[in-house]
Amino acid sequence: MASSRNWIANIDWITILLYLLMVFFGWINIYAAVYNDEHSAIFDFSQRYGKQLIWILAAFVIALVIMLIDSKFYRFFAFPTYITMLLLLLIVLFVSREIKGAHSWIEIGHFRLQPTEFAKFATALALSRLMSGFNFSLKKTKELIKAMAVIFLPALFILLQNDTGSALVYFAFFIPLYRKGFPGWIIVLGLYFAILFIASFKTTIENIAIAIFILAAIATYFYFRKLKEVFIAIIIYAAFYLILAVVNNSLHFIQNNKYLIVLSLLPASLFYIVHIYRKKAVFLLINLSVLYASLIFLFSTNYIFNNLLEKHQQNRILVLLGEMEDTRGVGYNVHQSKIAIGSGGFSGKGFLQGTQTKYKFVPEQSTDFIFCTVGEEWGFIGTTGTILLFIALIWRILHLAERQKDTFSMIYGYSVASIILFHFAVNIGMTIGLAPVIGIPLPFFSYGGSSLWGFTILLFIFIKLDSVRNSLL
Repeated sequence: MASSRNWIANIDWITILLYLLMVFFGWINIYAAVYNDEHSAIFDFSQRYGKQLIWILAAFVIALVIMLIDSKFYRFFAFPTYITMLLLLLIVLFVSREIKGAHSWIEIGHFRLQPTEFAKFATALALSRLMSGFNFSLKKTKELIKAMAVIFLPALFILLQNDTGSALVYFAFFIPLYRKGFPGWIIVLGLYFAILFIASFKTTIENIAIAIFILAAIATYFYFRKLKEVFIAIIIYAAFYLILAVVNNSLHFIQNNKYLIVLSLLPASLFYIVHIYRKKAVFLLINLSVLYASLIFLFSTNYIFNNLLEKHQQNRILVLLGEMEDTRGVGYNVHQSKIAIGSGGFSGKGFLQGTQTKYKFVPEQSTDFIFCTVGEEWGFIGTTGTILLFIALIWRILHLAERQKDTFSMIYGYSVASIILFHFAVNIGMTIGLAPVIGIPLPFFSYGGSSLWGFTILLFIFIKLDSVRNSLL
């Protein structure tokens, strides 16, 4: 077995090379995004690209320090690091001033630090430590609750900062959970409810409820291979719905017809329950539970959208789903972003030649919308190259995660890949109109010290763990 002193020889230089390429290309595009003739020097530290260069050099120092620290440190101090980050997330709620609608930054003089970016690696460490514990199993309810708490406690604090986008990133941790045995049907159920959410904007709740009931009936048939029970349930449902609709048309005892659906399901559900009791059919119970959970979800989604979301959040969702066109309002960024990327053509307009970039048509072009600069100035070749870089990095991390000798390193590796994947997919998705604009950076590309340092720490801890995979930890 190799000695831990040989870790330098075991460093995965392919991952480091991918990291360096992405950081360098990101810096070049930040320069292009904020370039102006009065500050053309690439080492002008009064400009964003100059500041980013300082942060890049500092990130290299951070990466070196991480590699020099004993790998045991990350395992033993996983929970203290996590608790420290939770405290910082809590403190920032009280000491930060509002910037762009969020309370996410701690200001020290002219320097601003965003704890949200560092909470990701701390959560990855804590989750890895928890799941690598002796006899840990996600099949145990107590252990599952612990894992959920580790994931969603920082997400809750970030949500309180009014930074919804960063809070959503924590759903990425379901990938390492799945790798460790988290039931796949729960993830499928989550996708099902996501589809319901989208469908609720495309048609009426009444139509969706009827479709769900039909699907439940079809599922019942394929499970029991008997049409009798299915037909009886459908007939009961249709009969009561028609009766209630006729009566309500005269008496108006229900103001909204969509509530008739729920009332009509009650007698049909009673028929199901009798069969569940008589035949001990657990499948019917699950079927019925999903049916009512779907209806509750639809009604609650409607309430949340209309009563809890801010107007600009509602508009962003409507624009994304094609239910609203607002190229001068909330849809402006995405509209201009797509123009910029599309105008780049196959090979781009050339470095510093992007008109959308030069004349600042796209807001936040050096941060959340940095991919626009890539598309306009480097074209299809540049965007494809960027996407391939991310795919190569994520694939490489997953490959390294699978070769780990211990659960802690394996789960941490999957967490790293999942977080980068979420940021990459959503950030690029929102610049081309496939995902809502939720304000999360493109890893290693977007301007910002906290983001760059956070992702650097996240990645290099795993590179260090991988370098000692053949040693006893």
